[in-house]
Amino acid sequence: MKVTNIALAGAALGLANATPIVKRGISDADILNYALTLEHLEASFYEEGLKNYTQEDFVKAGMNDPFYANLREVASDEKSHVEFLTSALKAAGASPVAACTYNFPSTDVNSFLALASVLEGVGVSAYLGAAASIMNDTYLTAAGSILTVEARHSAYLRASLGEAPYAQAFDNPLDFNEVFTVASPFIASCPSSNGALPVKAFPALTMSNMDTVMTGTKVNLMAGTGFDASATDINAAFITVTGPVWVPLESMGDGKFTVTVPKGVAGQSYVVLTKGNKTATDDNIVAGPAIVEVGKKGAKGSMMGMGMGNRIGNKNMTMSSSAMPTRASTSSMSGWSSTSATAAASSSPVFNGAKRISGSIFGVVGAGVLAAALM
Repeated sequence: MKVTNIALAGAALGLANATPIVKRGISDADILNYALTLEHLEASFYEEGLKNYTQEDFVKAGMNDPFYANLREVASDEKSHVEFLTSALKAAGASPVAACTYNFPSTDVNSFLALASVLEGVGVSAYLGAAASIMNDTYLTAAGSILTVEARHSAYLRASLGEAPYAQAFDNPLDFNEVFTVASPFIASCPSSNGALPVKAFPALTMSNMDTVMTGTKVNLMAGTGFDASATDINAAFITVTGPVWVPLESMGDGKFTVTVPKGVAGQSYVVLTKGNKTATDDNIVAGPAIVEVGKKGAKGSMMGMGMGNRIGNKNMTMSSSAMPTRASTSSMSGWSSTSATAAASSSPVFNGAKRISGSIFGVVGAGVLAAALM
């Protein structure tokens, strides 16, 4: 059952009354507005997509029912997150940012779903990265409650696209500026009434294509506007929860580089260019992050299908396979091992590193000039 607006407002008011916003270099209000900025973006993205594409369009694209209904629930969740954060900020006496005008490069159902999966993954990394900066335990719990739902969205969408729903044991955190670097190309303009957030975008870093890559393979990257191509001591690192994983970097000149995907990195991953190779922080990141989907040979994008018939607790509760996302047929981009709709619904599809349906979404985004940045 969905939470009502009254319940959301009441919870937000209780959150504000229980613990006042802490003021410091970056306040809890800044962090909540940062989160609200991302939730506005996601909510607007789903609203636009569900207006542009019908249930029939999703079915034709191979997304069997009840996928469309579930996607509408995802959209409703994002809207609830917006309402909750907005109410919490108002109740605490802070000014919540309003939605901006966005430019999403999806042109069909496939590119829309690919971008949805990427945005949900970035949302998980954003909340995870912000957690350490939230001073108030109550706000931290509220942010964590949203994070877990974003992670469920991400797993569901990844499974529906034939990617491992949980590719590794630990998610990758992104700091404020790293997230904003990824999000800012989608923001065309923002209301002048929005207060400036203490974030900035690094020069963009993009892959030449968005194919899934394997450990040990080389990836071609290009740094965008603002990158100093004459800079020396440039290094590359994949961001993980335990710290940067430094990788071999080869400069091809003019801001073009080749990096090697390291062991221990899987799923939606992020690589940055840095000045020096001691840390990867705001002080020395010079471009990125670029988003790299790293697959594992033989890994299964199981759609959580294993064990679905098991009992939950003491109840004979089973999860029907019809409730899970399935591909209607095999295609060169699906990554499914099944050969029919029946097989897809009853077996665990194999994530074999096949080309993702994202195509050149981030190639299109990266080629543009970074948009206005919440000023």
